[in-house]
Amino acid sequence: MTDQYKIAAEQLRSYIERYERLEAEKQDIADQQKDVLAEAKGCGYDIAILREIIKLRKMDPNERAEKEAILQIYLDALGLG
Repeated sequence: MTDQYKIAAEQLRSYIERYERLEAEKQDIADQQKDVLAEAKGCGYDIAILREIIKLRKMDPNERAEKEAILQIYLDALGLG
């Protein structure tokens, strides 16, 4: 095995191990998020609504306003607004 090949293999292994650690951290965070929602549900909050609020908070305010306006137009058209 040449030195160049050995260095490349070590670098490749490093990338893979770093990626695997990040995957594990991502799973830990997802588990923590589930725990938070389970706790909120235990206090009587509607999880679907909480998820929708989280989604809306991530949106650009202009994009959110446009989405809400279109939703209102559709609701009005259906006689639900």
